[in-house]
Amino acid sequence: MHLVDTTLFYSPTSGGVRRYLSAKQAWLRDHTPWRHTIVVPGDRFRVVPGDVTTVPGYALPGTFNYRLPLNPKLWGETLAALEPDLLEVGDAFHPAWCAWRVAQRRGIPAVAFFHSNLPQLIGRRLGSASERLVGRYVRWLYERFDAVLAPSRAMCDYLASLGVQHAVYQPLGVDTDVFSPARRTLDLRAQLGLAPETRLLVFAGRFAGEKNMPVLLQAFARLGRPYHLVLIGGGRSARPNFNVSIVPFRRDSIEVASWLASCDALVHAGTKETFGLVVVEAMACGRPVVATRAGAISEIVDQSVGELAEPLDAASFADAIAALYERDLEAVGAAARAKVLQQFTWTQALHTQLATYASVGVRGRIPVTARPVIELRSRTL
Repeated sequence: MHLVDTTLFYSPTSGGVRRYLSAKQAWLRDHTPWRHTIVVPGDRFRVVPGDVTTVPGYALPGTFNYRLPLNPKLWGETLAALEPDLLEVGDAFHPAWCAWRVAQRRGIPAVAFFHSNLPQLIGRRLGSASERLVGRYVRWLYERFDAVLAPSRAMCDYLASLGVQHAVYQPLGVDTDVFSPARRTLDLRAQLGLAPETRLLVFAGRFAGEKNMPVLLQAFARLGRPYHLVLIGGGRSARPNFNVSIVPFRRDSIEVASWLASCDALVHAGTKETFGLVVVEAMACGRPVVATRAGAISEIVDQSVGELAEPLDAASFADAIAALYERDLEAVGAAARAKVLQQFTWTQALHTQLATYASVGVRGRIPVTARPVIELRSRTL
């Protein structure tokens, strides 16, 4: 069985999609006889079946090192030459169309993964009319695929609102050995020149508009000392406050885990996340989370693992952070870790995904675990 994943959302410094594909490839290699190839843009043409294959692409300025291949024909030929038994696409651009055409010619299943809410991202920049137009395009594209994977119930419902009725709930997972409380090894207060009593919180990810960075900055401006925010990532950001430190992007997962585990809690003000992988990673590190009561993240974060604030409300976010410090942080962090172990490991996520592959006609899956590990389909089906 040869599974080929293809997407534009992959670069040396990209986030959740890259981590999903890398973790999936490692898990399939360790637990199944399947061969898994990832086809993504790169700086040169390089075909490596069973690993990462790259098709040359133009580096897009102002993005997180993403590339745009300008030769769809070469992309399609590369997919066909790999002779896949199953294709999965992780974007709604020309790799998706190339994959669908290859699947049609070979008579194999093709599934799509709704990693990024393209209509809402376009709508945020160009207005509601553009969002509606892109929504119709997404429905037109996805109706051709055998299944559409969505990482949260909110995204299943959103796809249903567009007319995509075959969405499958497919949460992501986390490596709980890498993202673990055992990574709490850094004395970040000393490293950053902060007082020992500093209340240290962290955000990790792209400083993109949909992350609502101004909400975080305004919240910490209201809180003042002893609260301090560490921003790990890259991209445009507002001028930081006196109690905000910016740290360059950390590519190595173990290093990211060490920073997450060594802070008091993670903060995330995004309202449009399709899943929120960094939230689950912080929870796996035994850290509480302060997030916004909106979108996919609010399906993961509740009172047992942190605090929720009102969307786009810096005052509410500051109050939620302060409320967290009135609680036993270690107890809340332990509950967060327990929730990840129960619901969000890669083994659970990928057993579920293999069952979905089987439902669209793929043979050769490994047995699903004896007890149900996670809900397979959303109520929209």
